[in-house]
This record gives sequence, structure tokens and C-alpha cells, in this order.
Amino acid sequence: MMDLPAHLTGLIGQAVGAIDTPALVIDLDAMERNLATMAAFARQHQVRLRPHAKMHKSATLARLQMAAGAVGVCVQKTAEAEALAAHGVSNIYISNQVIAPAKLKRVVALAQQLAALNGQLAIAVDSLEGITRLAAAAHGLSVHLHVLVEIDVGQARCGVHPGPAAVALVQTIARHPQLQFAGLQAYHGRAQHFRTLAERRTAIEQVVSDVRRTVAALQAAGHAVPLVTGAGSGTFLLEAASGVYGELQAGSYLFMDRDYASNEPDPAQPQFEHALFVKSQVISACASHAVVDAGHKSHAIDSGLPAVHGRALDYANGGDEHGIVRGKPLPALGETVWLIPGHCDPTVNLHDHLIGVRGGLQHGTVEQIIRVDARGALT
Repeated sequence: MMDLPAHLTGLIGQAVGAIDTPALVIDLDAMERNLATMAAFARQHQVRLRPHAKMHKSATLARLQMAAGAVGVCVQKTAEAEALAAHGVSNIYISNQVIAPAKLKRVVALAQQLAALNGQLAIAVDSLEGITRLAAAAHGLSVHLHVLVEIDVGQARCGVHPGPAAVALVQTIARHPQLQFAGLQAYHGRAQHFRTLAERRTAIEQVVSDVRRTVAALQAAGHAVPLVTGAGSGTFLLEAASGVYGELQAGSYLFMDRDYASNEPDPAQPQFEHALFVKSQVISACASHAVVDAGHKSHAIDSGLPAVHGRALDYANGGDEHGIVRGKPLPALGETVWLIPGHCDPTVNLHDHLIGVRGGLQHGTVEQIIRVDARGALT
């Protein structure tokens, strides 16, 4: 049993009302429906699912996703991979660039650790220098390190230009016996949050064109492309339908957040429920507004402020420890107000534990305390 702070000790089996505030709460019933929906979609479309664990940072939830059919998980940081591996997650892809020699030594050590458990570690690269450094760190490695070449398909962040530019990277990978070319990383993160369906479709049409061009260039140079991986919770239907993606990296589908709810829905794509909430309490009230005890330290605001769940109320900035709630009727002093975070990933990273509730937010009971194993895993 994990060590728990005093306010969580003995909470399992208690009613929702016993949860102290502010707290990050999972509606387990909604989350499990989301989990089943995405797993069924991947099976139906015959694509692999490798959800992004940077969203929940929890080995418990990563193992749950793998038990439902995911082949493994993605992370963005070496430390995230280490934290999840330490708690039994055996198939991990670092979908990001790792350049520092000290980090690369950790990557290689983790690859050996997972291989000994019949698992696997993969990593992305986007430069010749990155490959050279990775190969130097992996020199003498007894197992192959799976390497994916990242191409920039519109994110304007990491990635080599699509097309022939990827060929030189794959050729360099092939010259190092410790490295094995495992496919292409092609993720357009900004497209996940384009508000209209037309914008998302147009963006992914260009993504697919860039991927096809890159695959063709590699095949013309004699290199088979074992896998194309990418996609997110806003566009995964489009990547799955393209015929070129073999793996989906959607992660936010498990919880969903206020920002994703702002997208125009795609009627052809499965819809998901909100499953992640900040429980807050009214600590002050007057005629014009109420004040809750959940400020910016309890939820991330990079994608905007949270929404109030199930009530015609607006949440406004009250600072680090407070939120201002306006609307009618205002909640009374001491009343619970449930918030839907603007962005689930960095919100989770603000908390040590997730409180899993069964039976709904109003009348449910606490069933599980889930540790955020990779909280603060930034290196």
C-alpha cells in the first residue's frame, strides 16, 4: 500500500463528500467507458493504440490501457519513462528528442532493463547529430534500440522536413548495429485543437500527404517503413482512415478536458465523456459571486480556465488559491463546485494523487487512490 498523506488515509469506501478540497478526481465509470470506446475503435480499424502517458503520468492507468489492448505507451521525457518502468510498464516509446549524453546513458540503461523483462524501449530522432550521440551511448548494447524518425507535419516544433530529408537519417541509423529503424513519428499537435472540423480535416490531409511523400522517398532509397505513428484525441479518426498510419497516440480521450470540449465534434469520430474533475468548495460568498478554494495551483491554465460542471456558472481568475464563480443561482457557502480543467496533462502534473470515484460525482464512493508516478519527471 502506498504511503498516503493524512487527508487521504482511510478515504477508500467513503462517500464523495469526504474528499477534501481541492482534489483531482476521476469518475471511474466515465473513464472506463472512454477506455472501452477507444480500444474498440482501434480494433475495428485495425490500428495499434499507444496512448500518451504524459497525460496521466500514472503506471496504474498505463497498465489499465495496455490490459484493454494498447501495445504500450508514449512519454515525452526520459524521467517519465523511468518512473513508469519502475512500476511495471514494459513497452515505452519516448516520442521526443534526447540529446544530452547523461540522459542518453539513462535511455540505454532503461532499454536494457525493459529488454530483460521482455519489454521494449523506442525513441524518436530528428537529426544526424542526435543519431550519432544515441549510437555512441548504445555502443556495445546487447539489444537493439528501436528508433523512429520524426518528421515535422505541421507542428513546427521538432522533426526533419518531410520527404527526402528523412532518407539521410534512416541511412545513418542503418549504419549502426545497435540501432534499428522502427518507423516514422508524424504528429500534428496543433491540429488537435483546431476548432472546426473543416480545419482539422484540411490539416490532416496535408499531414497524410507529407507522410506519403516521406514513405515514398524512403522506399525509393531501399528502406521499408515498418510503422507510421502519431495522431491525437482531436483527429485520430482521420489518421486511422488514411491507410498510412499503423498506430495512434491519442491520450486525452481517457479524461477529456474543457479545451477538447470546445472543438466542433466530428460525427464520425467516437465521442468521449469528461472523466477528470477538480473538486472545489465555496469558501466565501456574497451577492455578486462565490469564491472556491481551487485556484491556479490546482489546475493548469495554458489552455484557458476550467469550466463549471453541470451548472450555469462561469469560473474566473481568482489567483493561485481562489476561483471566482459567477452566475445564477450562486452556490452557497460550503457547497461543492466541480470544475473541468482546461488542459488535463499539466493539471495532473500539479497533483500527487488522483482520487477514483465509482457511482458518480454526486452519490459515488471512493474506490481507488492512484499515484501520479511521473509527477515532476521533467528530465
